[in-house]
Amino acid sequence: MLVPDGDSAGPGMTTPLLQQVPSFATLSERRFAEKLRGQLPDDALIFANQRFTDRHGDRQADLIVLWPGLGIAVIEVQGGLVHFLEGQWRLPSTNAQGWERVDPVERALKAKYALRDYLHQHPRWTRGNPRTIHMIAIPAGGLDVDFHTPDAPRWLVLDRTDLPHVAERIASALRSGGAQPAPPTQADVRQLVDCLAGAAVPQRDLLMRLGEREDTFELISEEQARVLDLTSDQGRVEIRGGAGSGKTWLAIELARRLATSGRSVAVMCSSPGLAEFLSRRTDLLARGQRPTYVGTFHGLGLRWGVEPPSEDDVDYWERTLPNEMASFAAGLLYSERFDSIVIDEAEDFAESWWPIILATLRDPEASEVYVFSDENERVLAGQRRPPMSLVTLDLSENLRNTKQIAQTYASLTPVAMRARGAAGRPVRFVQCAPDKAVEYSDVAIKALLEENWPADSLALLTTDTPHPYQVQLQEQGEDAYWSSLWDDEYPFYGHVLDFTGLERPAVILAVNGFEDEQRAREMLYVGLSRPRDLLVVCGDLAMIRRLGGDDVANRLSKPASTSRAATSAKAAAPAKAARPPSTAAATSARSS
Repeated sequence: MLVPDGDSAGPGMTTPLLQQVPSFATLSERRFAEKLRGQLPDDALIFANQRFTDRHGDRQADLIVLWPGLGIAVIEVQGGLVHFLEGQWRLPSTNAQGWERVDPVERALKAKYALRDYLHQHPRWTRGNPRTIHMIAIPAGGLDVDFHTPDAPRWLVLDRTDLPHVAERIASALRSGGAQPAPPTQADVRQLVDCLAGAAVPQRDLLMRLGEREDTFELISEEQARVLDLTSDQGRVEIRGGAGSGKTWLAIELARRLATSGRSVAVMCSSPGLAEFLSRRTDLLARGQRPTYVGTFHGLGLRWGVEPPSEDDVDYWERTLPNEMASFAAGLLYSERFDSIVIDEAEDFAESWWPIILATLRDPEASEVYVFSDENERVLAGQRRPPMSLVTLDLSENLRNTKQIAQTYASLTPVAMRARGAAGRPVRFVQCAPDKAVEYSDVAIKALLEENWPADSLALLTTDTPHPYQVQLQEQGEDAYWSSLWDDEYPFYGHVLDFTGLERPAVILAVNGFEDEQRAREMLYVGLSRPRDLLVVCGDLAMIRRLGGDDVANRLSKPASTSRAATSAKAAAPAKAARPPSTAAATSARSS
């Protein structure tokens, strides 16, 4: 159905949204609905294919337009080349035997009264009879200039000539409805949406929806695990897929299968946050199914006894430690080596790491190496491929993101993917200067907490200087920073590049500039693709357009004004305390 999303904006500020893809009988019906949706103002809402069931049977309203200040229009959309002949509505018969009689006016009337009866009986509806009319639409047909019938005057019928201004025609019909009750207010429309869409206890309802989305992702990932069956007779494989394709889930499942068969398995990545996630997930496996090692590439060296640096030193992690690891790897005992290695987010692995990885194998020439990589990130970041021959398998479906989120960053991906996620909440965009992006993001995250989003379902990610709270944590050490990723009492505050391979139900992306603009597309791709259910972007649209492209900017700009109004409204209200003590822009630049 076409419905508003209750989380998309403040009172009376929402956009008609295709939340679930309705099933249309004909292409003309779909085009009519999309044309109408594009012409309605922001505070008008649409339900599509709404069914009503009572003791008298089933009724379906093709479209219900809820227009604050004007009224409710129940529209029967008659697809096909409908004609009005000899006092009857007719369609060409599908069995080539002349004409088939239809009665769109009767269906529109029954749907209108079904809606009215439903509201009368609903315990939440307290507004009496709102102004309601019925209309019919024949978007593929055309009416004579002098068309007029007793039960369908011309002003209640929409044909293809009305499509360019169909919303105006509906508004005019609502104004011309004769002695009608008062039109619904914005408050009436919100209550009516609750009645039609159903309203549960907000926190419980939200938690149920988030849990359902996570379960759906798990089920689809299990279905996708058939890809692993194709690797059973291959020793060295690269499985490639974009953001949300389920690579990490598949990496864990593959490691489980290998460990179950008696192999000594190492699961590696480059990000401490992703390593902790992998470790926590594999710890849930039965003892005989757990890999031998789960962690970062550098963590393996520290496990061997390589001395860590006394202070954070980029040169140490990129050169010194790999060199020392090479010496340690050469002296490993057979029992300390691995039969199989599974690498997640392999596009982040430097070329100098691969010889060390191969040296940890019991048979460097034949032991199994399974690589999971994001071809999109590799292209954007210019990373090299693994220096070995690999059989490649491609994942072509995005399982994580809602359709709205997937469409937002689709133009940043060199490899197109089919979005399998459901349609969901609109992406929210807050226009602000880059140096205000963190401040506005703080307002947005407090607003989500007020909307009963669980704190541990939220992440605030920056593209340049870190959030002040991230700075405070990192001053206590990297362990304190990464442990906050698993804090169930507060949101996570981090940098977008730290979040590769990870996800959250909701992500607030603070586009507060880019230290290296050549990496802007990569950072936007990562940041925009992290949320499962809700994406909020705070930043300057002109900068995003310049660095991310027109399509990304256009996707963000459509709901910009409503999201900005919603965020501003929330800012004025007392907010549930978020952990960070400051919203000032961070002054400590993040090391690249």
